[in-house]
Amino acid sequence: MSPNTMKIINDAGHLTVGGCDVVDLAAEFGTPLYLFDEGFIRNRCREYLDEFGKRYPKVEIAYASKAALTGAIARIMDQEGMALDVASAGELYTALQANFPADRIKMHGNFKSDLEMRMAIESGVGRIVVDSLDELDRLNALASEIGQPANLLIRVRPGIDTHTHELIQTGQVDSKFGMGIYGGEAEEAVRRALVGENLVLHGLHCHIGSQLLEIDGFERAVDLMLEFISHLRSEMGWECEDLDLGGGLGIRYTEKDYPPSVTELAEIMSARLLAKLSEHGLPEPRLILEPGRSIVGEAGVTVYSVGVVKQIPDLRTYVSVDGGLSDNPRPALYDAVYEAIVANKADQEPSQWVRVAGKHCETDTLIDDILIQDVEPGDLLAVFATGAYNYAMASNYNRFTRPAVVLCNNGEAALIVKRETLDDIVSHDVIPAHLQ
Repeated sequence: MSPNTMKIINDAGHLTVGGCDVVDLAAEFGTPLYLFDEGFIRNRCREYLDEFGKRYPKVEIAYASKAALTGAIARIMDQEGMALDVASAGELYTALQANFPADRIKMHGNFKSDLEMRMAIESGVGRIVVDSLDELDRLNALASEIGQPANLLIRVRPGIDTHTHELIQTGQVDSKFGMGIYGGEAEEAVRRALVGENLVLHGLHCHIGSQLLEIDGFERAVDLMLEFISHLRSEMGWECEDLDLGGGLGIRYTEKDYPPSVTELAEIMSARLLAKLSEHGLPEPRLILEPGRSIVGEAGVTVYSVGVVKQIPDLRTYVSVDGGLSDNPRPALYDAVYEAIVANKADQEPSQWVRVAGKHCETDTLIDDILIQDVEPGDLLAVFATGAYNYAMASNYNRFTRPAVVLCNNGEAALIVKRETLDDIVSHDVIPAHLQ
């Protein structure tokens, strides 16, 4: 939700999300507060399905749930005909508890425990994305023990360096994820999968990175993966049924970001895929994509209460809010940059350069330097484009309680995650007898 495209102000001069007044929401649910525009999420799902579907009909769009997952979000994805990408027992359990169809779930992870693989097999997930040779062998053994075959994809490292933060690159040669084309590890994985008595190999997977603002990396992934598939057919006679090219499309966090549209991505990727399939004489596999950030990122707004405005003469004005590192670690982790507005003064012109600071016992900077409306203690600060990897990465640092999550749609607000309480914070603490 960039300020340029989603800033909707009502007659009271207040920011709205999904038709709901942000000032009213803060009064009802408290702050910090995560807000999601349900209509935006649904529209983005439909855009992916429509734009790819009319260019490459054999397509499945799997929402990358690591971006943000609750039971309600899983229900939206099911209703919109999406598949789901999960990467832990917790994500898989959440999806299953929300009655998401298991056969539309992809199980990821560079280290899946036996518990996680057992859950995936027994629940009947559509595909288990195998990340290593060791995991392949363990999966075969577990499937034999359970008496149920494991349907799988092999995760491949295509050896692509992308133009994004180094900590969210995933497809380069030096990566913890997947098995390399170069060096023969991926080819060996395919060989083992084809002879595994309890394994059913359906295809290959790759993912090259996150918050990608250029399409060339996706095109290179298509080229390398189809070249590899062609090689495998020549060597083993294997036909690839599924080609999963991951996700990674970036979003507009600030006015300086210019991500490709879903339409542009669909046009270029589909054309490249069809051309390369024809060039190699390969049958059309099912194309699987796994967008996450680009589904929910711009749908999210985080609302804070301003507590302190501190002026350092001739240097800087600090605006301290009632959250920070615990509800949005991305500035600290990835140097992420956000834009914001004073929600209760949204109709006023920005007039003041400030640094937005969190309230943790750290140099806890949410936004380094931003021009906003004249701000005072008690105002509400709304930070845009926080739908992805904010709620999902929230913590209890400094024993903060995690915020509530509210879904907004057509002027109606629905609580989908309760705010944690102080009792929740200590609920798992155990004081042993010798300290009583």
